[in-house]
Formats: sequence, C-alpha cells, structure tokens
Amino acid sequence: MSAAIAELVTSLAQRARAASYALATTPSARKDVALARLADLIDAAHGELLLANQRDLASPEAQALNAAARDRLTLDAKRLQHLAASVREVVALPDPVGELLEDITRPNGLHIRKVRVPIGVIGIIYEARPNVTVDCAVLCLKSGNAAILRGGKECFHTNTALAALIAKALADSGLPADAVQLVPTTDRAALTTLLKLDTLIHCIIPRGGESLIRFVAQNSTIPVIKHYKGVCFVYVDAQADAAMAEAIVVNAKTSKPSVCNAAEQLLVHRDIAPTFLPAVGRALRARKVELRCDAASAAIFAAADIPTVPATEADYQTEFLDYVIAVRVVDSCPTAIAIINRDSSNHSDAIVTRDEPTARQFLAAVDSATVYWNASTRFTDGFEFGYGAEIGISTDRLHARGPMGLRELCSHKFLIEGTGQIRG
Repeated sequence: MSAAIAELVTSLAQRARAASYALATTPSARKDVALARLADLIDAAHGELLLANQRDLASPEAQALNAAARDRLTLDAKRLQHLAASVREVVALPDPVGELLEDITRPNGLHIRKVRVPIGVIGIIYEARPNVTVDCAVLCLKSGNAAILRGGKECFHTNTALAALIAKALADSGLPADAVQLVPTTDRAALTTLLKLDTLIHCIIPRGGESLIRFVAQNSTIPVIKHYKGVCFVYVDAQADAAMAEAIVVNAKTSKPSVCNAAEQLLVHRDIAPTFLPAVGRALRARKVELRCDAASAAIFAAADIPTVPATEADYQTEFLDYVIAVRVVDSCPTAIAIINRDSSNHSDAIVTRDEPTARQFLAAVDSATVYWNASTRFTDGFEFGYGAEIGISTDRLHARGPMGLRELCSHKFLIEGTGQIRG
C-alpha cells in the first residue's frame, strides 16, 4: 500500500511540475477568469459544501478536536460568503508575475533586468482548516504557481468538495487541470513521500499546530516556510493612554483567542501598573480571561480584589490559544524589549505609548515579523494587510516574513540582453 501511495503522490507532483511551466506564462486575465469563476461556484454550492462539512463534523476525528480547532473546521453560510469574497479580493489585486524589480545597463552594454517569477510548485500541509484549501489554491494560481494540497482527515470531505469546485473553475477557464491538486488520501505515507520530492516541489508551507509544523520541518528535504506558534506580547508603556491600552489588550486577547496573532503575554511598566492593571484586569475578567501573574502584578490585582493564578516560568513562553494571559510588571522599555526578544515566538508584538522616541526604539529593536505601535496584534493577517488572503504567516528570516501574499509566493530571475558581448 505504501508503494502505491508513493507512486500516486509522485505522479501528482510530476503533473504539478508540468502545469507550473504552463502557469508561469499564463496571462493575468486568464488566471483572473478562473478565480472569478471559482467565486461564483462557491456562491452556488453552499448546500453541497455544508453537507460535506457536516459529514466531517460528525466524524470521530472532528469529535476529538478541541473547541478552537472544531470552530476552524466549521463552515456556515456567512463563512462561505466571506470565502467567495476573499477570492474576488485576489482577482482585484495586481499580478506580481513579471514585475520589474531592477533595470540596469552595465558599462559593457549588457542590459540586465530582474523580474518576479513564480516559485514553481508549492505544497501546502494543513489540518482542520478548509478555508486554506481555497486561500492557498487562489494565491498560488494568481502568482503562477502549481499547488499540491494535503489536508487533514478531519476535513477530508469538505476539502474534496472545495477541490472539485477548483477543478471545475480550472476546466471552465481552460487552465491546466493539474494546476491545483488535492492529495486524495490522508494516509501518513502520502505526507512522508511528499516531503521528499525536492526535485519536483520547490516549497512546503505547513498550516496547523506546532506538532504538525515541527514534523514537516524535521522531515522535509524541501525548503519549508513556517511559524511554529504565536506567543505574542503587548507592552503597555509608562506613557500609554490608559483607555487606548485597555482597548488594545482586550481586543488582542479576546476578539479570537484561538488564533496565532492573539496576545498571550502582557507587560506593563511599573509606573502605570497600579492604576492600569486593575482597570484592564476587570475588563479581562469580565470576558472570563484567566490572569497568570508574576508577584508584582498579582499584588496589585489582589489589592483590587481581582482573582489571579501564580504564573509558572513556562507560562511566560506559552501560546495558550484560550482565555488565558500571562502578566508581568517591568521597569522600562529596554527591559520589555529584552523579554520579548527572549520569550516571544517572533510573530506579532505591540507597544502602547504616547512617547514617539520610545515607540521608535521598540519598533526598531523587537525582532519579530510584525511589530505594532498603538494597535492590536490581531491585524497580522493577509486580508487585513490588503493581500486579499494569505498562504500563511512566516516567522522565518529568509525569503518571506509575516503574512505571505502574492509577492511572497514569487522568486525572481535575471533577464540579460546583449549585442554580442563576450567576457575577456
């Protein structure tokens, strides 16, 4: 059986590579026709998509999911409308392929242009996130890349139904049928084979929990773009506007605690802590947030009759993905920066302050993919950044960092024109 699966996955990758050559020179208008067709098909297929999703939700695998993962798996009419709208957003975005990055003429007359080109074939590995099927297919297609999608068994029926719509949109638009392919099995052997096909697949992007991402990174011979987790910080400076800071902390923690850009850690300057912590503590407790505190913050909360839990050292580096936040009191902005650079996951971190020099220091010194001044960490998202959608968020330092949109799915090449030059 493993040999048959290996042969199946290798064939998928070979066909994807052939399709990628065709996509690389496909005009933008033709790609946009396919995407617009897909949006229309999603709008017309709510019934069958919801039925497929209900099959997944009734499966033993889905029943075993925690509440946050089950929520990501669940589709409804509103989410399907948003999915179609996100496809149309990508249609409206400029095509990055062929964009001129540099244009120089050397003293010997050689004309050198550096232009954006597709990466080639991209493999996306993901769990209970059916929206990823569409988001990644659409972004890969628009950027001229072939995509191989490998979803989890808990959303197999939903992914299969969405992949059928993608295949129809490709066929109706005259694009290669193998431009987007869903691996038609959830057998683990398919994943291990996929991760070794470095002569056919050029990039792997895992979407899911830390264990999945670490498995992919440790077992792939193909370059992996990833983030392991989102341990995101909000630092409230001594010069913060208290009302603004409270609103930002509450939003960053509670608007959707199960996502990677939610705040998990709160640092508060010692000078503002006695007045700020009781106010923000009441606001967070009103939303059922558990406060895991260091000694200094616990004492302030206790004086205000706000219940807390003593924090462990592990809590200060934990992605809770729940209504829990760790709280510490710090002496200065440089101390906050040092703590964030040591304990965060380099994903999304924010400062709230009215003092511009302090903010500029924080923005420059915090070593994370996205760094905010007076705004919630929850904006780290391709849609919010104007990318239409995202294929993932990278905390890596090579090639791409932060939300990955169309440009991040491109590489570049040099086009050199001469008049007979030879090198002496």
